[in-house]
Amino acid sequence: MRVMKSTRFKMIALALVIAMLPLLTAACGYYKLKFPEEINMADMSAHSGHAHGAAAEPGGTGAATAAASCAEMVEPASNAPVRAFELTAQKTKVDIGGGKTSDAWTFDGTTPGPELRVKQGERIVVTLTNKDIDKGVTIHWHGVVLPCSQDGVAGVTQDAVWPGEAFTYEFVAKHAGTYWYHSHQQSSEQATHGLIGRLIVEPRENAFRYDKDYAVTLQHLNGKHWLTNGRRGGADLTAAPGESVRLRLINSTSEVQWMGVAGAEFRVISMDGQDLNEPDVISGQWIPVGGGQRYDVLFTMPESGQVEVYSREKPALTARVGEGAEPARLDKDAPAFDFTAYGKPVDDGITADMKFDRTYELVLGPIDINGKRFHEIPPIIVKEGEWIKVKFKHKLGAEHPMHLHGHLFKVLTKNGKPLTGSPIYADSILLFMGDEYEVAFQADNPGLWMEHCHNLGHAANGMSMMVNYEGVTTPYRVGTKSGNLPD
Repeated sequence: MRVMKSTRFKMIALALVIAMLPLLTAACGYYKLKFPEEINMADMSAHSGHAHGAAAEPGGTGAATAAASCAEMVEPASNAPVRAFELTAQKTKVDIGGGKTSDAWTFDGTTPGPELRVKQGERIVVTLTNKDIDKGVTIHWHGVVLPCSQDGVAGVTQDAVWPGEAFTYEFVAKHAGTYWYHSHQQSSEQATHGLIGRLIVEPRENAFRYDKDYAVTLQHLNGKHWLTNGRRGGADLTAAPGESVRLRLINSTSEVQWMGVAGAEFRVISMDGQDLNEPDVISGQWIPVGGGQRYDVLFTMPESGQVEVYSREKPALTARVGEGAEPARLDKDAPAFDFTAYGKPVDDGITADMKFDRTYELVLGPIDINGKRFHEIPPIIVKEGEWIKVKFKHKLGAEHPMHLHGHLFKVLTKNGKPLTGSPIYADSILLFMGDEYEVAFQADNPGLWMEHCHNLGHAANGMSMMVNYEGVTTPYRVGTKSGNLPD
């Protein structure tokens, strides 16, 4: 009898291991979603109704809008000043510092690619040429609100650009802030191999005064090299005692980077490119920057001459500002920055208890949303002009930085409690296991938009879904037949 029970226990244990194998292997990076042969991401008729766990407010559906193609949604003509750039995607060997080189996929031979620094209101024209990226390439303008056709998602807003081909992006930089660009064709592979860069949109009028303005990209090249602005030893930036410095932190890695500021008090003045209202002066706090997120910090250089902004876990992700004695680093047990109670509130009328046209609930597992993956996940359906509330619940797995294309949302609540500080407008929300957030956005940018985890390994395993406007179509297709694979 004891032997039979033991055998039965082993069989049950084995069955559980087999059942969990896809999740376990995905967490280790060995399992990837298999794309279908072909699918139209605008045609989700198989998923009638709302996403699982979602509900629509009465009167929220309305009549479908007239059919319109994403490909025809372009930036209207204007007399805005034009800034033109050319970027060439190519394979090359790059110098990463310390006498080391690495093979990389680059824009214009460097990774990160050229920093595109423009003024708010300018018309940006970027011609992408693919020299030799045989898997195809695109450029997604991460965090930028632009027309659907310019979003750079292979198989949804365009076809991948194959070797010898070119594609021109054109949009107006409506919102000032810190943004970045990366390929959205097999993102988990291509961004990791180096197809990334910075886009900085300087404001017409500065809400904050500063003498120096720097941006740094935190990078994990080829999954081997931790780099800051493409260098193993970190970034060395200049500033004199008494000068104020705006440092823009861009996390292009899939891991949360806990960033500390040593040597000076500081303010967090922007998240995901959006300024905070009357941010407080703080010190001795770790800032959790999720994959794809951007945080801007502002500090004044001390008489001692150096400030260091660095990752708690990855020493190579470091920006040293100024010269002088190395400042004392933070205690590893220092508290985490809490944006929910930081800065001063503003009454903008957008609250958790206002009337919404549609409400959705997205339950996040290790690599799934509402128990499904990629094209199996019913889309969020919206109609232009509607107000949408989305509730994220992180039930199981590692951290999920959930990123919405084409829109900014407002963070309403965390774990059921309204925010008490500055309004937070963002394109991503970082959830740790057990977190619940409610966010709201207005459907004011018609198109077909991805909503996905920016841990790109999670996205590659299927943690990606759509926000589709009623009546919007696309001539492009995702799948192995077209080669458009937008993880």
